[in-house]
Amino acid sequence: MKNGNVIGIDLGGTNIKAGIVNREGKILKKVSVPTNAHSGPDGVLAQISFVIHRLLEFSSGSILGVGVGLPGIVDPSTGVVKNPPNLKGWGSVPVGEILQSEFNLPVFIENDANSAAIGELIFGAGKELNDFIFVTLGTGVGGGIVVSRKLFRGSSGGAGEIGHISIDYNGPKCNCGSRGCIEAYLGNNYLVKRVKRELRKHPDSLINSLALEQGEEITPYVINLAAKRGDKFAIDFIAESGRLLGFALSSVVNLFDVHTVIIGGGVAGFGKLITQPALRALKERVLTPSKKKVKVKLAKLKNNAGIQGASALFFYNL
Repeated sequence: MKNGNVIGIDLGGTNIKAGIVNREGKILKKVSVPTNAHSGPDGVLAQISFVIHRLLEFSSGSILGVGVGLPGIVDPSTGVVKNPPNLKGWGSVPVGEILQSEFNLPVFIENDANSAAIGELIFGAGKELNDFIFVTLGTGVGGGIVVSRKLFRGSSGGAGEIGHISIDYNGPKCNCGSRGCIEAYLGNNYLVKRVKRELRKHPDSLINSLALEQGEEITPYVINLAAKRGDKFAIDFIAESGRLLGFALSSVVNLFDVHTVIIGGGVAGFGKLITQPALRALKERVLTPSKKKVKVKLAKLKNNAGIQGASALFFYNL
């Protein structure tokens, strides 16, 4: 294959982040623009087109193709995106076909969590692995399942929705309509609500004073900062969140017989404070043959996972 780079596009509900990425996963140039989600698919596609044009202008070499990671159910074979959350008025949109016809480049479209999983497979913590479960902890809880170095997509492209594994049939209501989903405990907004509710019993926690010091609301960053400064409530809260995550992951490990879990997303910034309790819970709940085999690792791609994951779609599909 000829030398060149790939454009990776991370389409979020608020911003579109894009970059030129080389075959080692290094981002050579990065741009960001508002998504303009309120403007419907035509407005959002215009923004995607704009960032591609900008990056093509910056490119000093050949651009081999474009990868796009975005929310919603995606059919990678057709490039059609169905009902992405936080993007109103979409329905089914043939994003791949539209971009390919405009730029005359190969275009690969994938769900954002699956895209991040492929990023870890090609460039990150899954580079040397044949099988792993990827979990992204952010606004929601997403996932991707890699078996024999292939993404398992399911019958309609919706596989890997780890966030909607229920750990309590009578638990808190999730936005999906079910109850007790792990997302209803660990999605950013849900997690912050749980902290605020439990903080009433811990008025001396550093979380309140640190939020004021940082000039912001209570966020996972503030909770993590308190834990790093030795706040017992914050440490215990993160550990409990890790245990809940481990309980959900045990179902996936038992179902797929895959023993390595890679955790990414903003909440993964808790590091070992969340991964170690998750691993202990996993070992408690998985079937006996798996107990000594299971591992929990942190993702390597971190803040640029969306761009690098999207670009990795090109190399994955070669």
